[in-house]
Amino acid sequence: MKRVAVPYDHQINQNLGLLKNPGLLLAATKPSGESNTMIIGWGQIGFIWGRPIFTVLVRPSRYTYEFIEASGEFTVNVPTAEMRRWVGVCGTRSGRDMDKFGEFGMAITPGQTVDAVTIDACPMVYECRVVHVNDMIPASLAPDIEARQYGGNDYHRLYFGEITGTFASD
Repeated sequence: MKRVAVPYDHQINQNLGLLKNPGLLLAATKPSGESNTMIIGWGQIGFIWGRPIFTVLVRPSRYTYEFIEASGEFTVNVPTAEMRRWVGVCGTRSGRDMDKFGEFGMAITPGQTVDAVTIDACPMVYECRVVHVNDMIPASLAPDIEARQYGGNDYHRLYFGEITGTFASD
């Protein structure tokens, strides 16, 4: 899919609204060339340190965590309504057990500003380079959030990704 550069805040409200349902697709590529994707329902776009930043939360138990740790890059891909079934698979199946791209014939292409892949069927993508990480501090969480989301384990790592490019289909 041919995409053109757009401002990082292009369709920001619409794209952030998709975090709730069906979710956005986080993708990363290891230096070896192996890639994986997962669904994300939590994230934020803002302006920090004089740069546009996409913050994503990934649990260490997730397979994609290894990819971001190894590469320091990721992409956030905005799916279409027609991709809903596949997005559901990406949220329920691990890349440790299946090749999510290959089994569903989803074409991928390296980013224009990062080596992490972009998902060709997605009309918009944010390409990001990690500039900071922050691990959740369990004692600092509101008790109701800790109980509902964590139950004492598998706390997220927050990746602050500088948005090095935002691209949308023309």
